[in-house]
Amino acid sequence: MSLEIKVPVLPESVSDATIATWHKKPGDAVKRDENLVDLETDKVVLEVPAPADGVLKSINAETGATVTSGAILGVIEEGAAASTSSAAKPAAPAASAKPADKSAAASAAASVNELSPAGRRVAVEEKIDPSQVSASGRGGRVTKEDLVNYAKAPTSAPAKASAAPTPGSRPEERVPMTRMRAKIAERLMQSKNSIAMLTSFNEINLAKVAQMRKQLGEQFEKTHGIKLGYMSFFVKAAAEALKRHPIVNASVDGNDVIYHGYQDISVAVSTDRGLVTPVLRDAQNMGFADIEKAIMDFAKRAREGGLTIEELQGGTFTVTNGGTFGSLFSTPIVNPPQSAILGMHTIKERAVVEDGQIVAAPMMYVAISYDHRIIDGKDAVLFLVDIKNQLENPQRMLLGL
Repeated sequence: MSLEIKVPVLPESVSDATIATWHKKPGDAVKRDENLVDLETDKVVLEVPAPADGVLKSINAETGATVTSGAILGVIEEGAAASTSSAAKPAAPAASAKPADKSAAASAAASVNELSPAGRRVAVEEKIDPSQVSASGRGGRVTKEDLVNYAKAPTSAPAKASAAPTPGSRPEERVPMTRMRAKIAERLMQSKNSIAMLTSFNEINLAKVAQMRKQLGEQFEKTHGIKLGYMSFFVKAAAEALKRHPIVNASVDGNDVIYHGYQDISVAVSTDRGLVTPVLRDAQNMGFADIEKAIMDFAKRAREGGLTIEELQGGTFTVTNGGTFGSLFSTPIVNPPQSAILGMHTIKERAVVEDGQIVAAPMMYVAISYDHRIIDGKDAVLFLVDIKNQLENPQRMLLGL
């Protein structure tokens, strides 16, 4: 019985997908739910599993092709056995190669095909055999982080051959944008051209937050199994401030303003493919531990290519942390149809005046970029002051003040 392999139903915001990698070739045996092909969309990489045990009979769309929802990718012959003609046959070794080398190369190639697109890129660039790397991913899969850590280890792999640069050479390489990078570029231009964007700044003394983390961090981790970071304080403060300043949580739809009676906060997560913003649904109802666990889960799955499209859609407000990379000051860009974004930055000890005394304090510059079409400067400034007041007096957010 022949079964069609189809492109899964894509959300309305995703019109099509590109075939990134086929993991099988015609004639190969496949198992039910085994990943056959990776589809790259504007937001995530989707895995298409085999609908049944059998043999991949044919491939209808090759790597690089653009496909839409329901399109037929290939056909599986259910219950069939792999043909002997498709089975790998040992090739006669070349004069300059040993049979063992061929075998190792084949094993490495097979392992590479089991990686995510991000992992494959690292494995190829760093010349790593994934079968030699300890796996930490779901189902025993080797992740991109596993490969990166393996490459950094001093005894991880033999020295990689590198071509010596030719004196006076000026090498260039032209590489097409990935779909995700192209979409990011498109949305940035959309934001620039369609939003009257303005940015306001403030600074926050995080001494009391740092003190709370120092006093309660160990107990928090023992109780909840996760560290108490700064991001949960900022997400919690943002959720509370959005309740009091609903216009910052609103969005523009034509000539209408849509007020959202919930706080779905997008958190920016960096991956090697670009920045993604998974959404904390109903952040206003989440505790600190819930926020920290969700963000850690998002970050891990984002780097493995395991986020779903649904997790990246929606969001009424965004929090991004450039301080992770050492940014001291920046103007974040609003992500339409949202109307505002909060930018965190690196924490620096600076001299400040408290009660007439000069003291050293952990200070952070914060920024809010907003759509001036619906958010007045007063609303944006008061929102940012609200964030500042909560974080400089963290007991306020615990009491909902």
